Amino acid sequence: MTWLTRSGRPLPPAITGQAAGMAADPVNRREFLALASSFGASTATAYAMLGLAQPARAQAADANAAPSERTDVRIQMEVRPLADPRTFDWFQAANVTRGWLEYLVSYENDGTFRPQLLEAWEISEDAQHYTLHLRPGVTWNDGAPFTAGDVAHNIARWCDRTVPANSMAGRFAVLVDPETDRLLHGAVETIDAHTVALHLPRPDISLIAGMADYPAAIVPRGFDPETMMENPVGTGPYLPERVEPRRGAVLVRNDAHDWWNAGNGAWMERIEFIDLGTDPASYAAAALAGQIDMTHSVEGEFIDVFDAMEGWVQNTVITAATIVIRGNQKAEIDGRKPYADQRVRRALQLAMSNAILLELGYNDRGELAENHHVSPLHPAYAPMPPPVLDPAAAKALMEEAGFADFEHELVSLDDNWRRNTADAAAALLTDAGIKVRRKIVPGVDFWANWVRYPFSTTDWGHRPLGVQTYALAYRSGEPWNEFGWSNPRFDALLEDALATLDIDKRRAIMAELEALVREDAVTVQPYWRRLFNHTVEGLQGGGHNIAFEIRPAELRWSQAGRKGP
Repeated sequence: MTWLTRSGRPLPPAITGQAAGMAADPVNRREFLALASSFGASTATAYAMLGLAQPARAQAADANAAPSERTDVRIQMEVRPLADPRTFDWFQAANVTRGWLEYLVSYENDGTFRPQLLEAWEISEDAQHYTLHLRPGVTWNDGAPFTAGDVAHNIARWCDRTVPANSMAGRFAVLVDPETDRLLHGAVETIDAHTVALHLPRPDISLIAGMADYPAAIVPRGFDPETMMENPVGTGPYLPERVEPRRGAVLVRNDAHDWWNAGNGAWMERIEFIDLGTDPASYAAAALAGQIDMTHSVEGEFIDVFDAMEGWVQNTVITAATIVIRGNQKAEIDGRKPYADQRVRRALQLAMSNAILLELGYNDRGELAENHHVSPLHPAYAPMPPPVLDPAAAKALMEEAGFADFEHELVSLDDNWRRNTADAAAALLTDAGIKVRRKIVPGVDFWANWVRYPFSTTDWGHRPLGVQTYALAYRSGEPWNEFGWSNPRFDALLEDALATLDIDKRRAIMAELEALVREDAVTVQPYWRRLFNHTVEGLQGGGHNIAFEIRPAELRWSQAGRKGP
């Protein structure tokens, strides 16, 4: 049987040939769904190739259902400062701009990719040629048509490494000219008004996944982040009424805009984000007082608190979201670089128990990890033995490195689970005879400095591909490489992995990459998070997204939803 992409072209044999035998194993099944959909198969086709029916989308709103009387929603979420989306380093900012700045594709909780501003796409079998087909009839909210030139313009913006903190250049590194640090000449071709071709100098399987990540919002030509609030041009159905970092934000439906998906979304007239800080006790108090209808994310014992509230529904998803406890190898303290010494980093690993960090830091609501930042949910994950706990060896290594009397300052955000995980890490280091003090900082300070702290914890969201995480955070010189790590062998292997279509062959490369991260003791990465949020009964579209996204256009009250404040 010939399997086709959304645009009606045959899928590469290298994809179709991997379907056999994948359906029985949930891990392999997820790997295949991600691969097939990223190469242009519809979700229904990807499932059919496995001999399975496509499941109904959880929390999807029924477009044919009678509307509720209520058309507003109030969401607890930290509100971060807005900026140029390609420099966003926290998803909360994107959840606000998502109202008017949309994406080419979206990534779903089942691991598949779904078209948004793109209608379809194909990738050649050698993964060096991408063809992107734009959705017809899309306009900007100023009335101008959305064209292939707009897509080409955004890709050029993404590939500009000269822009500080532009992490999209890491996602699209294959298209960046190393001589100019800008888009490679001839790499992007506009075939016609609705078709864009990408010509890669080497294979890369990760570009569709990169287009779905939150810094990949599509902006208009002439976009200026300084005036984005005064002139919020986008393709989406909402406009910002106000955005006040650390206080709140409001989106209002733009009824004057002929939105491309009208009738299938944008049911809410007003969406309010309420910033209640980082203490989940304040979320619970607001819920009990009837001041919010949805939480963004809830951790620890407050999951049980919300579960006990009448009229609230728990939503949960297994993810590759995590936390890292890392030293920055470039950080200099009193003329020394303690974390540049592999023995120091290895000592930190040997002193910590991932099981204890999961129990005390995250109430055991997750899965143990292996200190290499690739999850069993990632395509081509290669299992590794559990990390070793050996406090005596940790102390001996710290002494051998000449840092027996050095006091490590472990920095964390002032919140619940991240602070608890860091507290547990500090206790384990102390038990091993390694000196440590804790520094807890408010969010505004932490978010501004997260990549620069010498020794700190950082949470990382789920991404579709393990190679994607490695390219963003572990490849030499990337803006999000908070570890300060540089390993030429790792960089070369990563390039090979990005070019390898066959899952089993890529898994063999991933095994080497994971081993390098472990052997060089780059980080303690203790557990994978199961994520939880809660919604008031009757609110659809608000279940926890695997990548922490809130999609304003998908929120809707059913007839049974709350009608009062």
